Amino acid sequence: MSLRGARLAQIQVALMLLTRLPAGQLQPPAPSLSAAVWAFPLAGLAVGGLAALTMALGLWLHLSTNVAAGLAIAVGILATGALHEDGLADLADGFGGGRDRDQKLAIMRDSRIGSYGALALILSVGLRWQTIAALPGAEAVWALLVIAAASRAGLPLVIWRLPAARPDGLGKSAAGANWRGVWVAALVGAIALACGLGPAKAALVALAMALTGFCIARLALRQIGGQTGDVLGAMQQTTELAAWVMLLAIASA
Repeated sequence: MSLRGARLAQIQVALMLLTRLPAGQLQPPAPSLSAAVWAFPLAGLAVGGLAALTMALGLWLHLSTNVAAGLAIAVGILATGALHEDGLADLADGFGGGRDRDQKLAIMRDSRIGSYGALALILSVGLRWQTIAALPGAEAVWALLVIAAASRAGLPLVIWRLPAARPDGLGKSAAGANWRGVWVAALVGAIALACGLGPAKAALVALAMALTGFCIARLALRQIGGQTGDVLGAMQQTTELAAWVMLLAIASA
């Protein structure tokens, strides 16, 4: 397989893993998940692009900003199959309800949702909705595109630096990511933020996302000894929320 063909296949893997968007058929030999981590922010651009287009269309149709923002969030959730929201809910239930590491991991694997998970989802979706709706329309549209990319750009770093907490699952299958893929993903996320928000805002938003991601990583390391797919999903959700809150704080200053 040519280098170009290998890169396209890696993008396909990222889309298949992080979204429910059609990505075509993979031609053998299929690339490993660890080789595809650099393309995570590109999958985010696809999801964010659909959300941004939805909000732009809603505003063009003179819908209220609240309604347009809600529709954009709904489209983003549909595009991912609520993958990251599910991770956030599972992490909240496991970390909030488990007595020890094994019980936390067992709760996180349970498909049922508990009180902690439900509250985490309500707060995550509700706060994102309110912050997006509170921003000027054009700024919110661009931010939907680039924050979706940036919130996935940090996941490869967590995969690279934190051990897998389970002997199976997403966290284990993605283990082994090399530093080049990690830094390519980070660079793509940084460029997206800078182009969509401008350098000054991008730097503050990136700082808020980095601090939030660091806190989630430290919490996961202490609670279960490493990362899982649920940890990665929760990190995407919390860093995205941190970006929106920071962007609103800048706009309100």
